[in-house]
Amino acid sequence: MQGPFSRRDVLGGIAGSALLATGARAAGPALPTSPVAITIMDVGGALALLQPGFDAYKAAKPEVVSRITYVKAPAPELAAKIKAQQNAGKSDLDLILTGSDGLAAGLDQGLWTKLFPEHEASFPGIEANYEPAALRLFKAQGQGFAVVCAYYPSGPLLEYAPERVAKPPGSAEELLEWAKANPNRFMYARPANSGPGRTFMMGLPYLLGDKDPADPVNGWEKTWAYLKELNKYVEYYPTGTGATMKEFGEGSRDIIISTTGWDINPRALGIVPKSAAIATLKGFHWVSDAFFMTVPKGVPADRFAVLLDMMNFILQPKIQAFAYDEGYLYPGPAVRNVGLELAPQKSQDVIREFGRPEYAKLIADNPIELPLTPDKMVVAFRRWDEEIGSKTKK
Repeated sequence: MQGPFSRRDVLGGIAGSALLATGARAAGPALPTSPVAITIMDVGGALALLQPGFDAYKAAKPEVVSRITYVKAPAPELAAKIKAQQNAGKSDLDLILTGSDGLAAGLDQGLWTKLFPEHEASFPGIEANYEPAALRLFKAQGQGFAVVCAYYPSGPLLEYAPERVAKPPGSAEELLEWAKANPNRFMYARPANSGPGRTFMMGLPYLLGDKDPADPVNGWEKTWAYLKELNKYVEYYPTGTGATMKEFGEGSRDIIISTTGWDINPRALGIVPKSAAIATLKGFHWVSDAFFMTVPKGVPADRFAVLLDMMNFILQPKIQAFAYDEGYLYPGPAVRNVGLELAPQKSQDVIREFGRPEYAKLIADNPIELPLTPDKMVVAFRRWDEEIGSKTKK
């Protein structure tokens, strides 16, 4: 999904502010004496939220950045692409924007540069500035190799068409019964490339009362059995969440798995009807998620110095306010004290029209859990792919 802000919006809105003035910067490696070109790869959709911030950095510091090139790829292709470049002695990609899936795959293969504590001087006050849940993700998921740049409690939520589903399922057991009675009308996407898909997979152990929600190998007996049974009534698993939204919007699915952002944004864009409703299941726990910034090994020192400065810039409150976007990762900001009033007017309008008042209470009243640690997430993705996800679109 494309972000709603153009370069003109960004530069016209904040380029003249004190935030972008060249003042004191975080202590870190010396910035280059001539501008460098930076390439940023996005594998999860973070550019929809943060490209205005990167463009603002380039506008504020033309003496260190000559050009920023943005490229995109599916998350499952990320690790192989980076590994191939590193094996060939190349460093064409400087900064990676990824969700937990791509981050985990890269950690599993040792692809990322260690940032903390080696370069913590470049990020003054980072832990104190994070929202509490974002800080937990920074520590548990980032493991010193990544910076959280946007955060949300995520899901899993049920999104349903009230005109076709008069009473949504109220528990995991009722969802299974509904899917059995309505074959092929329920859908979720492959967890390894879908935020809603992976929050559903990781949320089920809480919903089902499994032995250890943090251990997909020895603690998910009920979850794996449930997914295999549910699989009988799912036609196929798309490789990304967008396809589930499209089919839901077109009326070929009645219930899909969603998250706060995937609920708000497709309705704002008209992909899903505004009338679509959301529900939670008995025993609901949020499984939080985030976008991360990480740096592949092998980036030259001059570009690496710029990346450290740029990542710290992205964590400033006025830049973080862009993360409200059109609700894509609601709420979005990873740092404290970033109210909706700081966001561009278009973001404020979208959230007020398509956001849901009940989200504040759902977030306040239900536990917010960490996703699986990266090593266990890789194992869970692999097992799901092998045992559940063999169906493809006919």
